[in-house]
Amino acid sequence: MDKKSTTFTATHGVMTAEVGVISGELELLTTCDNSGMLTLAITYAGAKEWYTLPGKDYRLNDPSDHEVVHRMLAAVLERP
Repeated sequence: MDKKSTTFTATHGVMTAEVGVISGELELLTTCDNSGMLTLAITYAGAKEWYTLPGKDYRLNDPSDHEVVHRMLAAVLERP
């Protein structure tokens, strides 16, 4: 299981499944297993409670794409 984490500032906010929009300094955690199943979680930087991004059943055709997908997602969520 491969995990990637990035901290970024979301001034416009990010939608979560559990609590709606959160903004500020956030941490994105993506996890990818050997079959390509991708899990997306987000939290306030330093917080213990994690939230999920809307959607489900994210799967990569090639698990080696995890790094690229993680960086792209973090960049999109941080956009001004």
